Amino acid sequence: MELGQINTLEILRETDHGVYLIDTNDEEVLLPNRYVPSEFKIWDKIDVFVYLDNEERLVATTDIPYIKRDEFALLRCNQVNEFGAFLDWGLVKELFCPFREQAFKMKPGGWYLVHCYLDEKTERLVASSKTNRFLDNKTLTVEQFEEVDLIVSHPSDIGWNVIVNKKHIGLIYKDNIFKDISVGDRLKGVVKKVRPGNKLDISLEKIGYRNIEPNAQRILQELEDNSGFINLTDKSNPEDIKAQLQMSKKSFKKAVGNLYKQKQIEIKPDGTYLLR
Repeated sequence: MELGQINTLEILRETDHGVYLIDTNDEEVLLPNRYVPSEFKIWDKIDVFVYLDNEERLVATTDIPYIKRDEFALLRCNQVNEFGAFLDWGLVKELFCPFREQAFKMKPGGWYLVHCYLDEKTERLVASSKTNRFLDNKTLTVEQFEEVDLIVSHPSDIGWNVIVNKKHIGLIYKDNIFKDISVGDRLKGVVKKVRPGNKLDISLEKIGYRNIEPNAQRILQELEDNSGFINLTDKSNPEDIKAQLQMSKKSFKKAVGNLYKQKQIEIKPDGTYLLR
């Protein structure tokens, strides 16, 4: 039975407080009445999240938390006491973040990107906003041009730090960002470059020729949504292109060139027209 994870367990017996579930190692856990299905049979299998209740007893729930063990998520701080902060993770018992695990002092009502892990000393699930210490670039599991899953971590002077595939830390430079992003956003990206020291440069756009088709589709959609016309050309201001299409001028010119060759658009001094 894995603490902090979804477990598939069997219903063993019914009691006044709920039903007891059992795993393949004969370990039992209570599923309180509020979570028990209206209809069930002994030995039915059920998916539950297992954690410790307020009295540090093992308990199961059919509620799915916003974050599980070894994951990252943006959570709201509900309250702070002399020991630390308590975060809303979608369960009755709040997720504890001790002061020593807070990158910045948490305040009630604030939102924080945290990592959930099992504290080996207390055997409790706790949160940490010092997310970088759970990431490692020593041995990379990604390579250049690979599409990756991203979680926006925190800003820097030169761009945004991102969590790559829940394992590594990467950076998106400011001049590669063409839409508003915020801490906790989950995005798709591409490894643009692997620099010395296994530092990862990340792009939100596909690289080179890989980027032409998606951007071309985006331009076609914009034309369709605006009666076949957009007031942009390859001579337009980069900021105007960024504001309207969330892409760089370089990407726009490549995509427009592709569409022009395919005779899907016509470019005039006042803008780009869709050929129907």
